[in-house]
Amino acid sequence: MLWLVPLAAWLTGLGTPPLFDVDEGAFSEATREMLVNGDWLSTWLNGVPRYDKPILIYWLQALSVAVLGLHEWALRLPSALAAMGWGWAVWRFVRERADAAAAERALWIVATALGPWIMARAATADALLNLWLTLACLDLWRYLERGQRPDLLRVYFWVGLGLLTKGPVAVLIPAAAGTLYTLLTRDGSTWRRIAFDMRGWLLLLAVAAPWYAAMLLTHGQAFVDGFILRHNVQRFTGTLEGHSGGWLYYLIALPLLLLPWSAALPAVLRQIKPDVQTPLTRYLWLWCGFVLVFFSLSGTKLPHYVLYGSTPLMILLALRLPALRGAWLIVPVALLALWPHLPALLHEAGLRTGNPYYRAQLALARDLAPALYAPVAWAVLIAGIVVALQRRWPVWRRLQALAAMQALLLGALVAPWFGDVLQGAVRHAGRLAHQAQAPAVLWRFDAPSFSVYAQSITPKRLPEPGEWALTRLDRLPDVPHTVIYQRGGVVLLRRDP
Repeated sequence: MLWLVPLAAWLTGLGTPPLFDVDEGAFSEATREMLVNGDWLSTWLNGVPRYDKPILIYWLQALSVAVLGLHEWALRLPSALAAMGWGWAVWRFVRERADAAAAERALWIVATALGPWIMARAATADALLNLWLTLACLDLWRYLERGQRPDLLRVYFWVGLGLLTKGPVAVLIPAAAGTLYTLLTRDGSTWRRIAFDMRGWLLLLAVAAPWYAAMLLTHGQAFVDGFILRHNVQRFTGTLEGHSGGWLYYLIALPLLLLPWSAALPAVLRQIKPDVQTPLTRYLWLWCGFVLVFFSLSGTKLPHYVLYGSTPLMILLALRLPALRGAWLIVPVALLALWPHLPALLHEAGLRTGNPYYRAQLALARDLAPALYAPVAWAVLIAGIVVALQRRWPVWRRLQALAAMQALLLGALVAPWFGDVLQGAVRHAGRLAHQAQAPAVLWRFDAPSFSVYAQSITPKRLPEPGEWALTRLDRLPDVPHTVIYQRGGVVLLRRDP
């Protein structure tokens, strides 16, 4: 029973929404091309080498697709399984150091907080990386706590898997957490044992080095420039793909990503001073704080980056939830009140935007909402109000119920509808191209999921006569063409002779 609702939160509607562009589409198309090409060493996107991320997530997605077929559920399953491992690791860690009730709260936070819930259902590398970071940092604490070498060797192993999943950040975060903790405790001998364990380094290299060596031998400087310099160094020192933000970016993003559990953040923040006097909670704050500061300094900012430091904060939330006051339940209730109005809000936002593409897309929001959307969303809101008013239940139990209600509502109703609004036309257009076996291209439209649904490489260029092209309403090519399909701002056309 303990795992029933978290499992439902991770799996309900997992395969219903279309793949979201750009990230889900890019990972999924690279996985499809891996299976088609039989090249399990390198990744390709629409026939061009893709150096964005290492190989492990593609292997897992390809294995899932090979067994289950090419569809959204199979592509997202590795992330959902990684989230289950993440939840199990946090539950076990808290149970060892607190009690069963606190462990249960930690598990439910991992499963139902908004940001982790999204991460767990995305066909990208982030949930898998977060699993390895969590396992590494928790085992690092076990080593700091009891000094047993198997704990330290596991840290190196998880870091090696992290290097195969997303790169140097898998080393940076555990290394920073351990270094900051040992610096504050002035324990240089422990730091040296952690940093210079030869068996650990051999284990890490055995896990990660063969693939990196093979990529260097195969692609040479192109791999160095693409993966190391562009997608690691430049991602920190500059702004990639327009993903910028100010100093307050993550201070605003983190509470939003932890909704509805961030209602308990005031109870956590009140305990910072005593927490830094206690070894475990000091370590958790250092882990969380480093991630927050490091990515705030980064030139490229994406909301999910801060989730790499969310695990310690979720553990602290689980420990402090019994101190939550009933008045803070207004936060999860207010969030539940958003969902019935979201189709109308997006429709209104579309009317106010000056961009023809987004105006046409968001104009669909209200009409695409299924008949059951409003009745179910309102029913969940009313049930949430009733739960919030049950004073005989502990406040944290009421918050737990509200979070579960939101996660199930999002998975069963909101995410499928929202995905249809944003990506449904791309999915349908791709399937039309696949059925017609028509050669297709992308024209000034970055939508790699189209290639997944078309089951064909779709290069980015102007279509030749007779070719199909997927484009946007505001970017139609200035050549004779016939519109084959249009919904909202998405247009599938054929270039005329």
